[in-house]
Amino acid sequence: MRIRVALPALLALIITSLAHAQDWKEGTNYFPVIPAQPTDVPAGKIEVAEIFSYACPFCAQVNPLIQQLKKSLPGNAQLVFVPASFNAYEDWPMFQRATCTAQTLGIFDRTHDAMFDAVWKTGELAISDPKTHALKNPLPTIEDAARYYNHISGIAVDKFLAASKSFSVDAAMRRSDALVRAYHVGETPTLVVNGKYRITGQSAGGMPQMIELAKWLVAKESKALSKKRP
Repeated sequence: MRIRVALPALLALIITSLAHAQDWKEGTNYFPVIPAQPTDVPAGKIEVAEIFSYACPFCAQVNPLIQQLKKSLPGNAQLVFVPASFNAYEDWPMFQRATCTAQTLGIFDRTHDAMFDAVWKTGELAISDPKTHALKNPLPTIEDAARYYNHISGIAVDKFLAASKSFSVDAAMRRSDALVRAYHVGETPTLVVNGKYRITGQSAGGMPQMIELAKWLVAKESKALSKKRP
């Protein structure tokens, strides 16, 4: 099936990205994922994956830019979210389970921003004391997260907790961990374009540059896909 993309949107993406095209260097600003990984979007779509955690302060800072990226992507590209768990010291496994549960229950999109706020603004799921910056003891639990999801989405606490312990959520967590390893992700936030290219704020030269580089790689992939179509 041929995927149709709104021409003005695609042209705007390509023109904006080409402004930086001469600056982006593979191996310096972005890195190939070897081997390239299968994507989780419909055939013909270009996947942009953010590897993140609600407990990551830099992910919270970049989230407004990620939301702008989501809105600016052309019709043949889709943003997905992969929760990381590799920092157990700061409660990342719990937040990964909460994220996978929200995704399984279909409430992720409407609760995503609020979860960052709960950790870094309102403190309802804070992992550290705002004055001393010391880690809380105990850290937030999945029960705490379930109560907060009930507050922001109306989902019953017992329903959220039951889903959080389900086989489908356990499988989603294992898949997220496998992707993080396969992508060779060592920090968050990280963007992976179409399972092929890994970008960080440091490699791109800053968080805004990371967003622009992702757009440029989407345009690059769009061009490659258009050449393959009959």
